[in-house]
This record gives sequence, C-alpha cells and structure tokens, in this order.
Amino acid sequence: MKLVISCKVITAVNTVFFYVFNLSSALNLIKRVGPVLLIEILELESSTRRDLDPSNLSKSDYKYPSPSLPTETNSFSPSSHPSRRNMARQNMMVPESVAQCLPPRSVPATGLSMKRKLIKQLEIGSSNGSGVGNGRINSWFEVMKASSPTHTMSAASATPTTVALAEAKTKDWLESHPSGLEKFEEILKLSKGKQIVMFLDYDGTLSPIVDDPDRAFMSESMRAVVRDVARYFPTAIVSGRCRDKVYNFVRLAELYYAGSHGMDIKGPAKGPVYTTKDARAVLFQPASEFVPMIDELCKILVQKTSSVEGVSVENNKFCLSVHYRRVDEKSWGRLADEVRAVLKDYPKLKLTQGRMVLEIRPTIKWDKGKALEFLLESLGFADCSDVLPVYIGDDRTDEDAFKVLRERGDGIGILVSKMPKETNASYSLQEPSEVMDFLHRLVEWKKR
Repeated sequence: MKLVISCKVITAVNTVFFYVFNLSSALNLIKRVGPVLLIEILELESSTRRDLDPSNLSKSDYKYPSPSLPTETNSFSPSSHPSRRNMARQNMMVPESVAQCLPPRSVPATGLSMKRKLIKQLEIGSSNGSGVGNGRINSWFEVMKASSPTHTMSAASATPTTVALAEAKTKDWLESHPSGLEKFEEILKLSKGKQIVMFLDYDGTLSPIVDDPDRAFMSESMRAVVRDVARYFPTAIVSGRCRDKVYNFVRLAELYYAGSHGMDIKGPAKGPVYTTKDARAVLFQPASEFVPMIDELCKILVQKTSSVEGVSVENNKFCLSVHYRRVDEKSWGRLADEVRAVLKDYPKLKLTQGRMVLEIRPTIKWDKGKALEFLLESLGFADCSDVLPVYIGDDRTDEDAFKVLRERGDGIGILVSKMPKETNASYSLQEPSEVMDFLHRLVEWKKR
C-alpha cells in the first residue's frame, strides 16, 4: 500500500513539475514572440485598410495583380561595413519598450526590404535575354508604386498606430544612417591622412527633383560650392543623364563627368589635376556599339507611348529614361507594358527602375559602381590606402556605388533622402540644401 501511495505521489509531483515547466516555457515564448506578432498584426491591419480604401483602387489594380514574393534572408554582413555601424538590423522598426522584449535575432523583413526584393526580382527577370521578364513577375506596376517618393500615407491608413510605427522606423533608420552634418567630425576623423575624392550624383543631389527633367537646374550657390570643392579634391559628377546634358547643367570644366550611368566618362578640360604617376587621360565609353540601337529604340518608344499623357522619353546616348513623374498613376501599368512590349525585340537591352523613371540600358556589366572604380584607377588611386572616396547620391542607381565603397572598406556613402530606404550608404542627408551645407563645411575645413 505504501509503495502504491509513494508511486502516486511521485507521479503527481512529476506532473506538477511538467506543467510548471511548460507554463514557464510558454510565458517565455510569449515574451519573445508576442511583440513581433503584435507588430505584424498592426502592419497587416494597416495594409488591409489601405488596400480596401476605394480611393486607392483602380482598374490597374485588377489588371496587374500583386506578385507573390519568395522568402529571402538578409545576407548583409556588418563586419564588412567601413563605418563599423550595426547595419545588419532589419527594417521592422519598433518602439524601445517593445524592442527590449524582442529576442536577440533578426526580425522578418517588411516594408523597405520587401520593396527592394520586388525591384530586384523584376530586374533579374528583365535581363534574361528577352528584356521583358521571365514570368515570375508579370507587371511593373507595383514596383513603380514602391519606387514613388510621392506615395505618402493615405488618410485611411494614417491611424495613431501606423503613424507611431512610421516614426519609430524613421528614428531607427537614422540611428543606422545618421546625418552627415551631425556626424561631420566623425567623417573628418575617417579622412585623416587621406586624399578625399568626391563623387556626386546630379538630380536630387545637386539639384531638386522637378516634374520636367529638362528644368532640373542647380542653383548658383550650389555651383559655387561645387567649384570650391573641386579646388581641393578630385570631383566627379556621376549621373544617369547624358554626359553633355549634365555638363550643360553644371557648367564646370574642372570636373570629371560620368554620364549615362557611367557609360560615358570624360576627364576635366582644365583646373587642378589630382593625379599620381600612374594616372592616365580619361575618355571611356564601354557601350559605344549600342548607340544606334538606343537611337532607334528612342524613336519607337516616343511613338508607342505618345498616348500616355505626361510621359517623357529621354535619350541619354548610351541609355534611355522613360520618366513617368507627370503620368497619372492609373496609367503606370499601361506605360510599363508598352515599354516591355517594345523591348521584346531588343534582347541586348534591359529594363531597370529608378526614381520615378524606367531605365533602359545595355546588358553589359557596367554601372555607377564600375564608373567609380574606373575613375579611381584613372586617377592612380586604385590600390592606394591613403584615399577616401566619398559618394553622395539619392537614387537607386547610386546603390551600385555605395556597394562598391562598402566592399572596399575605405569609402563613405551618403544617401540623400527624407524617407527611410534600404541602402548600403553609411550616412544620410535629407535634401540638396543639406548637401550644399555638407560640401561647404568640407571646403571650410580644408581651408584651415
């Protein structure tokens, strides 16, 4: 009898310990994943509210269904970043009180990283030989919306919760990409004992973004400060524009110019020369054979897209830009389809996405990052440890240059943006006026 009672007591004690242990584990689990689930639910609610808003629906929403995105992990390694900042954190931004409860692991990517994945998939699909995609993504409509800086939170989705999440996301992004003005002294420390080489995008960096791309003029004060920068540092303008066109905007002969996303590079005609014994004259056009094809395609696109009000097709000599900033959003999908249909006959050209623009470029492996490397080599700085390249740009195409600097481990990328974006840049500036302030401070520091 005593033996039976003892067995029952032991069994009862084991049962109690079992449930206590599992209860403790359950509480720990809730503590770890609860905040993440809460945020996901809130973002899903916001997304659903926005999608169901009648003002946001159009025929194109039905004609161009949202693609499903495959799961992808963040492969960025923080150890490779030159600024030694924790750039590996994901884009799920949460309040501090919630963040303290999160487990020490990466949070599923949402928002910004989802846009980056969508754009990347589209560009991969557009370079498979046909120039129009491989079937995984059947429309550019969603990515055109994702890349639109004019898309702000609608009234229907601007709840206290979504506003708070957006503010938290911006705050967290600025911690990873602090202002280049606020961290100016830190940047100077990185440049100690090194020759700074300046690389500047044009649209959205030296000039404001405007509806008419032909009227993207830089101010005289900006021109003056860029001239001063070129007196002390080798300076290059790296733009998607035709080199001649961007030169006519800037009008400074002492600069290096890399037009057509770096496919048309020319050295300065006069002014200070910052070169080493290994330097060489600069005139490089790796896509010359594509010029007749680009000219032909430009004429066809002008004709094919003429029915889309507000569209502007720009011939940048070695590439084409289809601007849709003034096109009604309801026509974006139709415009993208027109462009893709024409590209079926041009397998040597690929379609990529910029800031409110569709870019058509040769399939050669050349971009702004390659242009940066070429210019450093032309200046004789390719293998120098005492050189600090600084690249300032606002567009997705500038990410190729930011990536090169990150991989080099000895350069500084500065993104010009008022909104959080996926970027390889280390620092940020909000607008061209801040770029001018940054350049002015750089000149004043050099004058000391």
